[in-house]
Amino acid sequence: MVDAGLERVWRPSWPCATGTTLSILRRGRADPTFRVDGDGTIWRGIRTPDGTATLRLQSRPQAGEVHAVAWGTGARWALDSVPAMLGADDDIAGFEPTHPVLAEAHRRIPHWRVCRTGLVMEALVPAIIEQKVTGQEALAGFRVLVHRFGDRAPGPGAERGLWVQPSAETVRMIPSWEWLRLHIDPARSRAVVRAAQVAPSIERTVGLVPAEVDLRLRSLPGVGVWTSAEVRFRAHGDADAVSFGDYHIAKDVGWALTGSEVDDDGMAELLEPYRPHRYRVQRLVELAGLRRPRHGPRMAPRRHLPA
Repeated sequence: MVDAGLERVWRPSWPCATGTTLSILRRGRADPTFRVDGDGTIWRGIRTPDGTATLRLQSRPQAGEVHAVAWGTGARWALDSVPAMLGADDDIAGFEPTHPVLAEAHRRIPHWRVCRTGLVMEALVPAIIEQKVTGQEALAGFRVLVHRFGDRAPGPGAERGLWVQPSAETVRMIPSWEWLRLHIDPARSRAVVRAAQVAPSIERTVGLVPAEVDLRLRSLPGVGVWTSAEVRFRAHGDADAVSFGDYHIAKDVGWALTGSEVDDDGMAELLEPYRPHRYRVQRLVELAGLRRPRHGPRMAPRRHLPA
């Protein structure tokens, strides 16, 4: 019999957009660590510093409440993390989207906030897997990694088909041929394993100033500006972390703000007036669906890795 779990009712000081805020944590619709029910209830499988946890979040906007229930040895830690995860630590002061496109996006999505999970490896492992490959290939590799080497989420999470990412200890022990079976090439698998070898020090970057976090993350082999940003705006709540080096983001931001595609240098120029909220602009463009028209065939997944 599944226990009732630990409960918490949180009353945010603004109309918290739970689903919109947490959507950045979902690695594709088939992410085994993230489930959404038809009524909007969100389930997450989390590896906390205290152990694994299943976290269920139900937003009740009419009451101004978020109801959270957690199971597992990490349940208390997961409940304590809910406000920061939903953007309570995000300071939106000073963000003034004067561009009409951004102003309209902000008007339509006013209550989204930058999340802060406090879990660095949780964000770093899939970010490395997503480097320089198609989205289809990256999401599939992450999904199979979790199914093969992760853990079933505790409590009712298992019934929901929920999983938890593998621990750093497990990741360190995955042999090279298993990574190839996951369609994760040696460059990316080595970067993941090296990060797992120093996981405790990586987790201690939570709470440091953004520049220091970026410096420490980018000191890891295989972690560059893009990967660092992808981690910081999830795990650290960095509202200024821009995904330079992404195949689509600069083009989409340029198209949204100027009507033409731009490169990373062009995006940097466009976003400069918005410091320290540059990621806020990037994410608003994404959430508003402001994507440039795309023509031609999609990039095909690579075929040189074993099935």
